[in-house]
Amino acid sequence: MSHRTSVYYEIKMDRLLLQWVVLMISITTLCQACHPADFKGLTSFKSAISHDTSGRLAKWVGRNCCGWDGISCHNATGRVKEINLPGFISTGDIPFQSEMMGYLSSSITLLHAVEVIDLGGLIGLGGTIPKFIGLRLRNLRKLYLYGNKLRGPLPESIGKLMKLEELAVHDNRLSGSLPASLGSLMSLHFLHLDGNRFSGLIPDSITNLTKLVRMDLHSNSFVGWIPERIGELQMLNELDLSNNFLSGKIPISLTKLTALSVLYLDNNNLEGPLLFPPALAFLRLNGNRLSGTIPPSFGELVSLKRASLSNNKLEGTIPSSLGRLSALSELYLDRNRFSGELPESFGQLSQLILLDLSHNFIKGPLPEMSSLQNIQTIDLSFNRLSLTAIPQWLGKLPSLSKMYLAGCGIHGEIPEFLRRTPSPIQELDLSLNYLTGKIPEWIGSLTALYSLKLSQNSLVYEIPDSITKLQDLRVLDLHSNKLTGNIRQIFNIEHGFPDDSLTYIDLSDNNFSGEFDQVDVGQQPGIQFLNLSHNNLKGRLPISIGGLKSIQSLDLSSNNLGFDLPEAMVNANQLETLKLQRNHFTGKIPQGFLKLRKLKELDLSNNLLVGEIPAGKPLSDFPRSAYIGNRGLCGKPLNPCKV
Repeated sequence: MSHRTSVYYEIKMDRLLLQWVVLMISITTLCQACHPADFKGLTSFKSAISHDTSGRLAKWVGRNCCGWDGISCHNATGRVKEINLPGFISTGDIPFQSEMMGYLSSSITLLHAVEVIDLGGLIGLGGTIPKFIGLRLRNLRKLYLYGNKLRGPLPESIGKLMKLEELAVHDNRLSGSLPASLGSLMSLHFLHLDGNRFSGLIPDSITNLTKLVRMDLHSNSFVGWIPERIGELQMLNELDLSNNFLSGKIPISLTKLTALSVLYLDNNNLEGPLLFPPALAFLRLNGNRLSGTIPPSFGELVSLKRASLSNNKLEGTIPSSLGRLSALSELYLDRNRFSGELPESFGQLSQLILLDLSHNFIKGPLPEMSSLQNIQTIDLSFNRLSLTAIPQWLGKLPSLSKMYLAGCGIHGEIPEFLRRTPSPIQELDLSLNYLTGKIPEWIGSLTALYSLKLSQNSLVYEIPDSITKLQDLRVLDLHSNKLTGNIRQIFNIEHGFPDDSLTYIDLSDNNFSGEFDQVDVGQQPGIQFLNLSHNNLKGRLPISIGGLKSIQSLDLSSNNLGFDLPEAMVNANQLETLKLQRNHFTGKIPQGFLKLRKLKELDLSNNLLVGEIPAGKPLSDFPRSAYIGNRGLCGKPLNPCKV
């Protein structure tokens, strides 16, 4: 290499080095000095937030916004690219739910280069979605504003966000109709508008979103028909339109959605026949007005795992083709008009965990289904099965823990094989049958029992003392039998933890007797519903009744209870229903009853109460019928008291 060439090479290298230094200085300057529009937009956003429990905004100091928490910038331009300030923060193994109180500043639309805005789940963020968001944030790809307190409409300009791929504004207080411009978001993959107050029609233009993979509009107030061209969304994998006021028929085009695996149309006003696409895994059509039969083609949904068709007007026999649904784990067909016998093919549903066929017109006999090795819950209640006896194979199912056989025509005594089931029984409903004999002593061995319903039978004798061993029991319904004796043992059930308690007790319409004031009802402090009406209980009301801080409904009517009403009752301030009619209560109505502010139903009629009804709400709001039959009572709403 010549000397001249060497000098030239060194000069060239020096120039390149100088250019690199200038470039680095420029980049550093860009990073240190936030773009004026971005700086104004972010500082205005911060100013609109009155409280930030995460402390992230407190660290927004200086002018280097690219270094602020939750802010990312473009390397080349230094403009803000992403705002990531979600409410749920996962740092290491400890997740943290943060909150921002304030409103969403419209100045956020000054960040013209931003591609991602994540302000989801901040709980306290109010205000509205900026009106001109679509005109100013043309580069936006992802917009997450879910889980806040945003109000107002989805702005018309939203349709200008041509690069938008994900829009999640669910769980807010947004309202109004959806703009037709929503159908212009041709890049959109995910649309979440659920849990708001949107109303009006679902715009037909929404069927233009051919790249849509997931659409969730549930829990709004949409009306009208499902768009007829819904079948054009060929990439759609999940569709949830549940809990609205949609009407009309399920569009035929919906059956062409070959990629759809999740379809939730439940709790609307849909009519007509049952229609469905071919590749479903999860289907909810319950709570509509669908009619006709289940077509045999339903059995071709080989990927189906959960299906709910309950609470419709479906009828006819259940097709045997359902036995081919080898992946099915949950099936709800309750509250329809199905008739005929249950197909034997149901015994082939080896993956079934839950089966609900209640409230239909299905006849017996039941097919042998002992091969349902995974089933945990069976509900056959209120059909026309006329079983006579509980099938033995039910007691041999290895996973069965919840058995509902109300109104199934079962006769005889409670079968002993229930004490030896392979899986501990958690819930047992044998109400409205023809059971006779007594509640067996071995009932206390069902220590996993959470709910026991034996009402409307012909059971006799006393409740066995062994019932005190049912430490997990929360619901006990024995009403309308011929049971006798004391009820003390019910309230002596001990629970594993101090706050555990029975929550629902109905012993009405029996022949229970004894001194009620010797029953410590306060041992079950979590009772919400207590009905002891139409028995032969006598004595005073126990003072411990005031310790029932959670009780909402108390019915002690038609007994032989007497003496003064205890002042302690006013401590049961969650009471909504109080029925004490047809007893022998004496004295005055306690003045403290005025503190029962939540009381909606009161009946003190046909007792021996005297004096003036305490003046004021809620007592003065009840009709005369709540107090009649007490000759000594006066005051509103009865006749005025005599001076």
